[in-house]
Amino acid sequence: MGSDSFGMMMCTFVGCLAAVSAGNFNEEFDITWGDGRGKIFNNGQLLTLNLDRYSGSGFQSKKQHLFGKIDMQLKLVPRNSAGTVTAYYLRSQGPTWDEIDFEFLGNLSGHPYTVHTNVYSQGKGDREQQFHLCFSVDGIPIREFKNLEAIGVPFPKNQPMRIYSSLWNADDWATRGGLIKTDWSQAPFTASYRNFKVDGSRAWLLQQMDSTNQRRLYWVRKNHMIYNYCTDTKRFPQGFPKECAVH
Repeated sequence: MGSDSFGMMMCTFVGCLAAVSAGNFNEEFDITWGDGRGKIFNNGQLLTLNLDRYSGSGFQSKKQHLFGKIDMQLKLVPRNSAGTVTAYYLRSQGPTWDEIDFEFLGNLSGHPYTVHTNVYSQGKGDREQQFHLCFSVDGIPIREFKNLEAIGVPFPKNQPMRIYSSLWNADDWATRGGLIKTDWSQAPFTASYRNFKVDGSRAWLLQQMDSTNQRRLYWVRKNHMIYNYCTDTKRFPQGFPKECAVH
């Protein structure tokens, strides 16, 4: 997160968000719901969330973050994950909140996850982009949201946000619009997290995407984007949001 733009980047541990040295989950996070379905292992080096037919589970960071680079390796539900959603997002508090979303929509074995992204600024979202997660994603940006306050588009830069993640059932919409339901014979479903780190140095206030990552971003958009709100004429018959002219 920076003051001029922020990039949404991904990598692997079978699907994740950047890889570096490990933090301690006991010190950095609270498991907030799930009645024991969220657990921390290995002296704080590994966190798991579980989902069964009765409940999912989730956690949040103890600290809030205003800017910086946030790394987390996330292992998604393996094999048949249809109907499940693993959400990883940052969110501030209050009625005019800021939020940066990744939602990993499960699928049948052998089919790619869909990564659903969204950005809220001052309580306004509806900026969805979706990608098929079927490529090597180590350190590759999949989305950039630029600071366009000069043309009246709010930018999430003033409200510190906590990190949240959850694993839950959404088989009414998550996989092929709800056509594929969760196979509860495969439960419990498990998502795993490790190697958390935050770089909160002020250098990130000036961070911008270099030419190499700009080319990678273009490649992802061209080959793996499956939905972009900025091209959805049925949704915006009166014209696209202002930021679409630049993004």
